[in-house]
This record gives sequence, C-alpha cells and structure tokens, in this order.
Amino acid sequence: MEFLVTLTVTIPAGTDPTEVEQRKADEAARAAELIETGNLLRIWTPPSDPGVWTILGLWEADDPTELRAMLESLPLWPWITEHTEPLGAHPNDPGRLVSGAR
Repeated sequence: MEFLVTLTVTIPAGTDPTEVEQRKADEAARAAELIETGNLLRIWTPPSDPGVWTILGLWEADDPTELRAMLESLPLWPWITEHTEPLGAHPNDPGRLVSGAR
C-alpha cells in the first residue's frame, strides 16, 4: 500500500545546535535504511517557511500501523507533525501503464 506523507519539522527554540546536527545525520542514516528496504520510495522538499523543513515522501507499507512504526523510528520524530494520505491505484497511472499491469 502506498502513502503520501507530509512531514513538517520544527526545531524547538533553544535546542542545542549539536543535537540538531546529530539528529539530522541519524535521520539521513535511517532514511537510507528505509530506502534499502523499499519502504521510502521517493522524497521531495517543497518550499517552506524559514526555520521549518517540509518533506513530502512516497512510502510503501503493508498498512497504516506499519507506516506509523516507521515514521516513529525517525530520529527527528519528536519535532515532526505529519499528515498521511493513503493512495489508491488510478487506471491511467503512467507507472502502471509502463509496467504492463492492468
């Protein structure tokens, strides 16, 4: 099952910059793991307000519970608000047409 997930990261005021950098490095490592397992399919960074990071991701999970566990495993999770949309197949999806699936 695919999900479109919007993550908004807001660093709490007064957070030690060293902690921010460590969490960002840990986040990159965790994202690499999720890419390797095929759960994080695509990721984008749309424009955001200063001091706020917005991340759009296309995720694959068996169900919303599995997705939630993956999101909560992100090192930046304590600073994240998220919005998740489950995605259904569309008959005109170019990816579906290219793969020959009907």
